[in-house]
Amino acid sequence: MVTGSRRGASSSGCLFTLLLFVGSLYYGVNIGEVYFRYYRLLDEIQTEARLSPGLDDGTIRRRIQAAIEEIGLPDSAGGRQLVIQRMGSPRQIVIETRYSEWVSLPFFNHSFSFHPRTTQPL
Repeated sequence: MVTGSRRGASSSGCLFTLLLFVGSLYYGVNIGEVYFRYYRLLDEIQTEARLSPGLDDGTIRRRIQAAIEEIGLPDSAGGRQLVIQRMGSPRQIVIETRYSEWVSLPFFNHSFSFHPRTTQPL
């Protein structure tokens, strides 16, 4: 019978890699949610801008504010920060808002500021 030597290796390298992976996944998901909400709002603003020739500003504002509530953004995104402008020359609509979201995680506290804006010809 031949016996081979077995190398004694610690599993701490594997555990450290797993810990890094889980940590980056945790931080990535929490920070990624902030950007996901931003892109959902930007998509809603762009959709309303495309539909704007057939809608008045009040309807557009109500739809965007409803989307802001549904997405779970701060109320400041739909308040006085939400601006809808129709320009005469060139004929276009500009919809924009500003808001910030605070992310508080272990060893990481940060305020993300966003300024979604779209311009669409009328």
